[in-house]
Amino acid sequence: MEFGLSTEQQQLAEAERLWLVRHDPIARARDFLDSAPISVDRAAVAHAADGGLLGLLTADIGGSHMDLAVLGEVHGYAASSLPVADLAIAAGLLELARAPHAGASAEGQALWGVTWESANPALSAPVPMPADMDGVVLIGGAGDGEYLAVVENPQWVPMRTLDVTRSWGRVRLNAAPLRRLPLPAGSVGLTHDAMAVHRALDAIGAASRLLDMTVVYAGQRQQFGVPIGSFQAVKHHCANMAIGVEAGRSTLWAAALALDTATTPQERSHAASAAVAYAKAAAAEVASIALQVHGGIGFTWEHDLHLLLRRIKVDQALNGTVAEHRAALVT
Repeated sequence: MEFGLSTEQQQLAEAERLWLVRHDPIARARDFLDSAPISVDRAAVAHAADGGLLGLLTADIGGSHMDLAVLGEVHGYAASSLPVADLAIAAGLLELARAPHAGASAEGQALWGVTWESANPALSAPVPMPADMDGVVLIGGAGDGEYLAVVENPQWVPMRTLDVTRSWGRVRLNAAPLRRLPLPAGSVGLTHDAMAVHRALDAIGAASRLLDMTVVYAGQRQQFGVPIGSFQAVKHHCANMAIGVEAGRSTLWAAALALDTATTPQERSHAASAAVAYAKAAAAEVASIALQVHGGIGFTWEHDLHLLLRRIKVDQALNGTVAEHRAALVT
């Protein structure tokens, strides 16, 4: 299979990258480190709403998961607190179920997350930036019995995670009765696959930034009067990081394309699990190597490396671990 980004997708990614550079989410995250859990940047919400990014998967915008993939990776690179993929998927689901909140969600007037039941029946699966969400869409069921439940003003159970660039929480599901709206058969499986792919894209975006940071550092840090990047071992480290990022990105692009074009659910889910398992493992390895090459400075609170490493570790644990996606490939 041959595929690549269209000119429009490249322009979309570049425009979003430039906006995030100007507004620097990491600098903003550091303002929260010693005070309170980070919140969503309202300027980012307004920007995303004005550009139609939150309604990307709705009929009016007519975007694709491939379009959303380039956005998600850029936001992962910037360590943005705006969960752009979660919000766009939620808006698409609300429209699909003909929920009255669809328009407000797509236009950024209200922020909606996506979740489902977890192993604990009283709590939902984790949702990013819970304090900023006006509600969540809870998906469930199978076959012709698939549904979406709109949970307004949910009761949140905060989570403590390694990630300090985003906050996380679970919905208390037994707090109020849920009104279910029907979804077309196959919607739940597609959503699970999409959430897994876009979570891994966030991790690869963060890994890509660690690669860039490491290459720059290896060219600046000197030992024995020469840059450490001139040492063969460090060159190999950087090369392995580049392979992990590029191969992970490519597999996830293929998975995003499968979300849009796969002819069967099995084909789509296989592509998603294969890509997510590889990309999450690769991102974690890139983070480990980045820490090794940076040496002592990489362990300091003041350096940005640990912010991205923490984000990758949490991405790796959510929406299916590497082991879970590998297992899905052989069942």
